[in-house]
Amino acid sequence: MASLNFKHLRYFWMVAKAGSVARAGEQLHLTPQSISGQLKALQDSLGVELFQRAGRGLELTESGRRILGYAEEIFALGDELLEAAREQPARKSVPFRVGIADSVPKMVAYRLVEPALRIEGPIRLTCREGRLAALLADLAVHRLDMVIADRPMPTNLNVRGYNHFLGESGMTVFGSGALVRGLGGGFPGMLDNAPFLLPGEDAAVRPRLMQWFEARRLRPRIVGEYDDSALLMAFGQAGAGLFVAPTAITEHVVEQFGVEAIGRIDSVVEQLFAITTERRLVHPAIIAISDNAQHEIFGKAAGRLADGARPAEPDGGA
Repeated sequence: MASLNFKHLRYFWMVAKAGSVARAGEQLHLTPQSISGQLKALQDSLGVELFQRAGRGLELTESGRRILGYAEEIFALGDELLEAAREQPARKSVPFRVGIADSVPKMVAYRLVEPALRIEGPIRLTCREGRLAALLADLAVHRLDMVIADRPMPTNLNVRGYNHFLGESGMTVFGSGALVRGLGGGFPGMLDNAPFLLPGEDAAVRPRLMQWFEARRLRPRIVGEYDDSALLMAFGQAGAGLFVAPTAITEHVVEQFGVEAIGRIDSVVEQLFAITTERRLVHPAIIAISDNAQHEIFGKAAGRLADGARPAEPDGGA
């Protein structure tokens, strides 16, 4: 391949963002046939398949997702170039690229990262979600500034990085009002044979939760497993089953999803880590995230529970 055709790459980027060739054609004022031809030319030049059929639509292949990451960086830099040429901004925005392991609850991720947008100086935030190993590979080659995960960096990976503890929280069980009213008994006995939605296998809290069930001889009916925490909570909101989320975000879960907090599992703890290539935190956005996590999110949650603000019945310890 002599050179990359950026027009073809932009068409690919537009299709990936729009979700279909037809919608991308409407935005680009081109026929679907024209865009399909350009996509085929790009695939042929790269030697990889970028999309695969998913029902009536398209979804990115693994190669397509990787190339989309490059495309986003290329066109973001292009936008910065145009801004600099027009001399519009008084100060150049600083890119801040965060990887979020897909096992980290979305609501926790938002509350952790949001302080980065409030620091002094313009920040251009990029968030990428994925498997921890893939995110750490991007961190190693400086495509990411930080990775947020629910476990320390695995020791078997050939990646130089440092774990920075952000905080920890016990778990709370939630359920829709209708589902909870149909369950008999108190907590935690009411969980026995109750429909339950489990976090995916990559979630660090999952084996701890299963051990807790086993220790109390509880046998909830597992009706669903979800890698995506937001999807899990949406099913929980609809009454498909009970589910757990960190106690630190109890108020937000209840308010956003309209569910009830029915019991705390204080002995099952979820931990959050910021993984960086720096032994000491120097990036102002990462420092803001760390300070907010330790003093506001997890610190205040612990303080509320210590003061007796009881969102749900606790499990009584380990």
